[in-house]
Amino acid sequence: MSLESEVDLPGGAVLPGALPEALRAELVAFRRDLHMHPELGNQEFRTTAAIKERLEQAGLKPRVLSSGTGVICDIGTDDEAGTDSGMLALRADIDGLPIPDMKTECPYRSTVPDRAHACGHDVHTTVVLGTGLVLAELHRQGLLPRPVRLIFQPAEEVLPGGAADAIADGALDGVGRIVAVHCDPRVDAGRIGLREGPITSACDRLEITLDGPGGHTARPHLTTDLVTAVARVVTDVPALVGRRVDSRSGLAVTWGRIESGHAPNVIPQHAELSGTVRCLDLETWRQAPDIVVAAIDEVANLHGAKSEINYVRGVPPVVNEAGATALLRDAMVARRGVDSVEGTEQSLGGEDFSWYLEQVPGAMARLGVRPPGERTVRDLHQGDFDVDEHAITVGVELFTAAAFLDALR
Repeated sequence: MSLESEVDLPGGAVLPGALPEALRAELVAFRRDLHMHPELGNQEFRTTAAIKERLEQAGLKPRVLSSGTGVICDIGTDDEAGTDSGMLALRADIDGLPIPDMKTECPYRSTVPDRAHACGHDVHTTVVLGTGLVLAELHRQGLLPRPVRLIFQPAEEVLPGGAADAIADGALDGVGRIVAVHCDPRVDAGRIGLREGPITSACDRLEITLDGPGGHTARPHLTTDLVTAVARVVTDVPALVGRRVDSRSGLAVTWGRIESGHAPNVIPQHAELSGTVRCLDLETWRQAPDIVVAAIDEVANLHGAKSEINYVRGVPPVVNEAGATALLRDAMVARRGVDSVEGTEQSLGGEDFSWYLEQVPGAMARLGVRPPGERTVRDLHQGDFDVDEHAITVGVELFTAAAFLDALR
């Protein structure tokens, strides 16, 4: 069997191993258009319309989610809108981030102020779209062995994530397995990173207010020194939390925002701070709210501050199931050889793909987007983030191979 250029299938069917050049160019253009017009979670109306229109042009019958953004589309069912028990689902997230695009010389930089596709969701979307177009053509030729579902999910960046809403809207009805990719700027384009078991961490959000009577900085002993109280919460709470769980759980509190005071000689009455809680294992995630809230209350009370805590549940870890991980590995090896797959570590980043895996087995691969040989890493969630667009071709070929190999298992 020739594995680099084509995959031979039962009955003599052949799945081409490379995209037609015209489709490759179209997908790059589609991704660049999305990149220029990023939309925040649950506001992805333009993105949804673009996906729906292109799928309809391919003769498919996509369905917009009841929230008004996001798309589900089946390929290979009798009516292209029904379900088929045990089908493979391919998931993409479609929302952007509320940060400015800093790529000053890029011709396809964001045209929307303070909005950017700085996490690669435009690539994820284009990969699943391109896979759908390839599979639709193969279905017309009678070569698609089992139906496949495309899920274009909104609001991944909005805790607890749009995945739960998509599931409630029927995204997993009839699905036996689900796979996804996430851009990884530490992995070269042309390769993927894989890991069986947990590949991301759990992630929750903290919003805290501290209050006191306020006063003059000349007499902090007569009031609650609120700024000091905030400083102690910032430094002491992570330390306390880290001593109340097994260190291997990786439970970590990290702050992203602090606001307090207006004048250098006035002790303020009110302070706000917010951050994230992350951990590596599911059991610790379940215990985390009680542990973190207790630590905050202890530190605030010690300094005489009244605390109000809004602990926002986010997402559990993404835990790659063994069979789905093997499917992605085999699909990538079939396309590009054994050297195209590398191991990857568990990330402390959160991903709402985990909600799907609470319902059905599945796995996420890290899609390499770094230009080979480039040493500078454009990290995720940074305004200068960009990708080697060869990754789009790699992702489509990975998913098309996975769709065929899944049918043989």
